[in-house]
Amino acid sequence: MYEVIIIGGGPGGYLAAERLGQAKKKVLLVEQQFLGGTCLNAGCVPTKTLLNSAKQYVHAREAARFGVNVEGVSFDWPRMQAWKDEVVAKLRAGIAAGEKRYGVDLAEGSGEILSAPSGDRPARVKVLAPGQAAGGQAAEYEARALLVAAGSVPLLPPIPGARDNPRLVDSTGLLAVTALPRRLVVIGGGVIGVEFAGLFSSLGLPVTVVEMMDEIIPFMDQEMAPLYRRASRAVDFKLGCTVEQIEGGKVHYRTRDGKPECVEGDLLLMAVGRRPLLQGWGAEAAGVGISPRGVTVDERMRTNIPGLWAAGDITGRMQLAHAAYRQAEVAAADIIATLDGGPAPANLWRGNAVPWAVYGMPEAAGVGLTEQEAAARGVPILKASIPMRASGRFVAENGITGQGAVKIIADARDRRILGLHAVGAYASEFIWGGAALIEQEFRVEELKQLVFPHPTVSELIRDAVWAL
Repeated sequence: MYEVIIIGGGPGGYLAAERLGQAKKKVLLVEQQFLGGTCLNAGCVPTKTLLNSAKQYVHAREAARFGVNVEGVSFDWPRMQAWKDEVVAKLRAGIAAGEKRYGVDLAEGSGEILSAPSGDRPARVKVLAPGQAAGGQAAEYEARALLVAAGSVPLLPPIPGARDNPRLVDSTGLLAVTALPRRLVVIGGGVIGVEFAGLFSSLGLPVTVVEMMDEIIPFMDQEMAPLYRRASRAVDFKLGCTVEQIEGGKVHYRTRDGKPECVEGDLLLMAVGRRPLLQGWGAEAAGVGISPRGVTVDERMRTNIPGLWAAGDITGRMQLAHAAYRQAEVAAADIIATLDGGPAPANLWRGNAVPWAVYGMPEAAGVGLTEQEAAARGVPILKASIPMRASGRFVAENGITGQGAVKIIADARDRRILGLHAVGAYASEFIWGGAALIEQEFRVEELKQLVFPHPTVSELIRDAVWAL
């Protein structure tokens, strides 16, 4: 019998397995397809790998303005795809090696809870091997505790003509295309849609993004989102437009003033978000509490069933791999304390300073409150924005026409840092600093005393706080 069985080998599942293995717990990790989950195999990593190839192409194409002459610049899509696959395979093997190092057992197949733990009675989980018929003989395992990290799946809204349309793909399908389309239409202007728009437009493809909201990336600060759109000048954004029907490669939509219009592509990407995967792993049989957002958990990632925890996308809290990492660590610590009969650990899931990032062309990132969120809460603020071109490092590497800015928000009453937002190169690499400032409740005067390396783009944070 195992001490812990984990269903789902994505970021939440495999990291929890490592943490539990480090604590010398006997762990079984169940994954139906590939270790790493959506993030590694069909999300974060493959998109960033292709985006990097696209950036290399753009840099080579524009190298002459930096004094480097490159002739005959071109890109090779099959080779880009091969490099993506190589990166994914290498990282997947690394995860498997990590699980082995910490003594975690792996079971390949679809995991389903047969019964939750109850008192001295262990939980029971069956694992149906890949390709095995649903009614086939499944392996069964027992454990004292369960962690479910089953992840999420792409949304397919009930738009007429969307289902069974050979020209319509989700993000997984678009990552696997062997030949580039002549024109791409993206339905949805969130993170997934914007990143793919940046990727394909940088390769010279006409790209149109149709977004229902009045602005892209709805959680982005409303001062920064238009800046991001202007920097993505090769993409045609149709904002405030509701898709009413899809007919082959034609997307029929209605503008914000009610005018019917149509845009056509030989490939369409449905990128309207993802939903928690709540079926197939035994939620109903176990009696797991589920809200419209996902599996209901507390600040220790406990569900309503004693001995059963959940982490990652299925909780609906925040669909980010690094959020799943943190939730996994919180859950693992609580599971260890529960199994050992010790006191509850101090680390909790708060989710109040979790950074997000968009890895398009250019990058964007943010953490904490936006200006609009502060206003909605009635919080008086101080704010300041500094253009990226104020950074010598940024100009040296991106030119004087490069777009972007860094914005900082502080509470006008006690001068605590409330939010940090950035558009431009390297934003994803320094946004963690904003999370630290917010978590540690830094104030304006304290931030002014920090020494940033020069020349870096990150020192624009210091410039912005002085501009307050």
